[in-house]
Amino acid sequence: MAEILKRNKALSVNPLKASQPMGASLAFLGINRAIPMLHGSQGCSAFGKVFFVRHFREPIPLQTTAMDQVSTVMNADENVIEGLKAVAEKSSPALIGLPTTGLSETQGTDIKRLVKDFYSKYPEYAHIPVVPVNTPDYTGCLESGYTLAVKAMLEVLVPRSAQAGRRHKQVNVLAGSFLTPGDIEHVRELIEAFGLRPLVLPDIADSLDGHLSKMDTSPVTLGGTTVSEISAMGDSIATLVLGNSLFDAADVLKERTCVPDYRFDCLMGLDAVDSFVATLVKISGNPVPLKIERQRAQLQDAMVDSHFMLGFARVAIAADPDLLFGFSQLVSEMGCEVVAAVAPARANILQSVCAVQVAIGDLEDLEIAARTRGAQLVISNSHAAETARRLEIPLLRAGFPQYDLIGGYQRLWIGYKGTRQTLFDLANMMVESHHEAEPYVSVYRRDKGNAARAFPRNNVAEAPVF
Repeated sequence: MAEILKRNKALSVNPLKASQPMGASLAFLGINRAIPMLHGSQGCSAFGKVFFVRHFREPIPLQTTAMDQVSTVMNADENVIEGLKAVAEKSSPALIGLPTTGLSETQGTDIKRLVKDFYSKYPEYAHIPVVPVNTPDYTGCLESGYTLAVKAMLEVLVPRSAQAGRRHKQVNVLAGSFLTPGDIEHVRELIEAFGLRPLVLPDIADSLDGHLSKMDTSPVTLGGTTVSEISAMGDSIATLVLGNSLFDAADVLKERTCVPDYRFDCLMGLDAVDSFVATLVKISGNPVPLKIERQRAQLQDAMVDSHFMLGFARVAIAADPDLLFGFSQLVSEMGCEVVAAVAPARANILQSVCAVQVAIGDLEDLEIAARTRGAQLVISNSHAAETARRLEIPLLRAGFPQYDLIGGYQRLWIGYKGTRQTLFDLANMMVESHHEAEPYVSVYRRDKGNAARAFPRNNVAEAPVF
């Protein structure tokens, strides 16, 4: 069990986290014809929009209630009500997500009451569901805000029912924030390979996968899970929960629908993927397809090929809790040592991270720990590029945001295929930085000194002298 180190600074020197409102917005962007509308100042939404556009390289529909200094001091209730009316009237969305920000939370806004006031004042828009969610950006991180939004959508959109299993091939998938569009697409392929139909919430693989459409611009999301599909989640045969952060949301769905669920902390590494595939066999009653068996064998071969480079490698990881746990599990399986682990906020899963200590902090904390403990590789988002440069070690970009890598948002990390490619990338980085496990030299070898010269630490072999 990892020791959790509390934050010991009054400020973030080199920020790691993305805020809760951004996480909630990301969840709403996975719903078809949806619009997230942040209750805060224009700067709050503009900041988040820049991050999303640079990461996904797509136009992002994001609105704001545009609180100013007067409404902040006096009252911003009218901003919310009239803002919802304007969005509903002009865009006709299928859903409006309404996350709060630090500004509105500090003001003490009752966001749920304002939604009721909106429906009372404008009953003609009662057919458009509005999902309010409290996401102050001075606590939590992107992952926690994403989780709160998914939980709020389940509470608002999923009716109570006792018809679990009526659609005997439909499987709910609660997709965690650590999953990329490429990851979710692969999860869908795995489930469909067993003859099942996945219903993914939220489905950013359909809305943010980087596809061209016939429309030049759209005020709402194009693609994603439809509201009608969400309301039918109670008819499914099972629910697959991907990410420890979504376990609370899974409790809500299970309590409302009685659909049995299967929970997975991550889908990286041989053991984790084996458990997921075994669950699909159990749910479907079908054997593992030959294609998936082949992918597993390919991963095993990759593990054999890369363990020479990754064995005893010292790795530093900074990411949101679910992603941090997944990478720590993967590199530990390969014999690496996680010498520095940093998360932006607390979470239950952090105690299970494969590291002696997990710090709640920022990238400065990661840099100090990595330098002190001799890290040879960094895994984090694009914000860590300068950290890795100062440490003079390679960086594997993962998580959000990735603004200096084309296609990073679409990268496949999970499953047998994603894990295999990740191992190749990690091994290649270690080779480029001249790290490889040193050969064992027996203490009984008489020419031990010559053997050491034959295999020096810089991996450049010299001619042995006998």
